[in-house]
Amino acid sequence: MTETEFLDKLEQHKGILLKVSRIYCDHPEDRKDLFQEIICQLWRSLKTFQQYSAFSTWMYRVAINTALVFHKHDKRRPDKQALLDHDGHAKAAYDDKPEQQLRQFYGAVKHLNEVEKALILLYIEGLSGEEIADTLGISANNVRVKTNRTKAKLQNLIEAQNNEL
Repeated sequence: MTETEFLDKLEQHKGILLKVSRIYCDHPEDRKDLFQEIICQLWRSLKTFQQYSAFSTWMYRVAINTALVFHKHDKRRPDKQALLDHDGHAKAAYDDKPEQQLRQFYGAVKHLNEVEKALILLYIEGLSGEEIADTLGISANNVRVKTNRTKAKLQNLIEAQNNEL
């Protein structure tokens, strides 16, 4: 694959990178860093793409693995939440209902473990159980079980958030 073909595919599937970055990083600066790191890793890993699966499936695999590594390194950095809380609350009064629901969803997702985050991301993207299994390297049966458990966990987390309000 040429550099131009790679850039075209990257542009075509840019939403994958944005979603993975959003799922694994709470802060916009971290999302940008992760986004760039995923692009670099995709370019470095391009020679491993053997076209046995769709480019998007391979892209998910690389993006999620990169996010997991990035997340481990990010945990070692000082917490920036205290600096960002004021801005977050100031914007909350202007959000409409869909944005609040999305924020609530991402707030619940940040309490999931890394595998659950990857699973829910791929599920929301509409990948089949077999495609998710292939991307995550687990069995389709395991995907079904983990998906049901993760959806129930998310629902409980969102309900808990609603009860706090």
